[in-house]
Amino acid sequence: MEKDTPLIPQHLPRKLTISLWDFSWYTMTMPGEPYSDLGARFVELVERGYNTIRICAMPFFLFDANGRRKGPLRFGNLGEVGKRTRWYNCAGGGELDGHAHLLELFRQAKAHNCYIILSSWEYQQSPSFLATAELADELAAIPPQDRFLTLARSMDQLISFLKEEGYGKQIAFAELHNELEFGGLTQVGLDQGIGFEDKTPLLAHMQPFIEEALGLLQTRHADTMISVSHVLIHDYPKQVVAKNAQVAQFHLYLNGVLQELMDETGIWDETVPFPNSRVISLLREDAPPFDSYQLPAGEEWRLQGNPIGLRLFYLHDWTNPDKWDLFLYERYSAHKIAMQQKTDQRFADVAWWAKQNGAPVVVGEGYVGYTPLHGTFEEGPVGKFLAEYAIRKGMELGFWGMVLCSNCAPHHPFWHDVPWQQRMNAFIQGS
Repeated sequence: MEKDTPLIPQHLPRKLTISLWDFSWYTMTMPGEPYSDLGARFVELVERGYNTIRICAMPFFLFDANGRRKGPLRFGNLGEVGKRTRWYNCAGGGELDGHAHLLELFRQAKAHNCYIILSSWEYQQSPSFLATAELADELAAIPPQDRFLTLARSMDQLISFLKEEGYGKQIAFAELHNELEFGGLTQVGLDQGIGFEDKTPLLAHMQPFIEEALGLLQTRHADTMISVSHVLIHDYPKQVVAKNAQVAQFHLYLNGVLQELMDETGIWDETVPFPNSRVISLLREDAPPFDSYQLPAGEEWRLQGNPIGLRLFYLHDWTNPDKWDLFLYERYSAHKIAMQQKTDQRFADVAWWAKQNGAPVVVGEGYVGYTPLHGTFEEGPVGKFLAEYAIRKGMELGFWGMVLCSNCAPHHPFWHDVPWQQRMNAFIQGS
């Protein structure tokens, strides 16, 4: 039986136009980096027609179950690894009063009439950027069955902190963690012998842990919408999504033609030889041997729990962007229809689940996939076509919020295409 049409709190926008600031809003704060001036970035955000950002709010880095953690946060980088890989091209060396930085983000959001989706990437990428391993080790040491409630208790403290400071109404909603089927939270199922690629049994096993954590937050914060985050790469029945999620927050990554490139290069498959002839055909002339491409000695911990491996880093760092893009353009026609059909099917599934559960739909990431920092396929005519197709489909289905593209943010080159962002955000807000 379908539930009533979801009621979005009156103080929130009727449509969310979302820019994904992820963890970069605190990892890229050195002079000259995008988030060294939050006020300037919010001016640009509003100029482009956005009213919402989605972030890793670093709840575990800032709070434990009892309140604030002490001391500043210090950040590093991955040495020579990640220099031309999206999200990893940070300078390192930053030191932040994390609580003050969070409050400044919310102060700017309130001043610019914007809203923030709270999430966590702490069982995925975020620990990779810390200067030292203590918090990463602390996260890893938590028994898998306890990780969900641990995150919920930290998020509870963070939401309470924001409310006490007068920023509760700037929270669009809060989600327990980013893309629950990837990263350290899956360990609770992997320990039971469930395969990582077996998403349906994996999510079914995780479901009661997720629902318990959401229940805790919903009890503590009945005036804030509490949700989860999933990705629509795999086709799994939505009955395994937490039934008490108050927002249907899903990410559409189509891959398609990009999947063909990833399969041929073997960047996700250790059984494929690497670097193989396809990899070599894409490399810059000055690419170093793969065997010499490593994290700094003693810093191997940076990739523990991080879903990105050295194969992907190497190819993204050392690919010739023109050769990468040319492969995708040459092969796109073989995947075009399937990529559109995937949009139709995945969005229909999400719309069905949302109606059953009385939850508004938000698409917080998308649309082609993970491409090198200086690749231009996503922001070119094909990438824009696919993004516009998804956005229009989402608006036809009455979705509450849409990201224009995961790469439309201050730390990506796509940010500088102002007219397209203005046009698409106006379309969403006018739907």
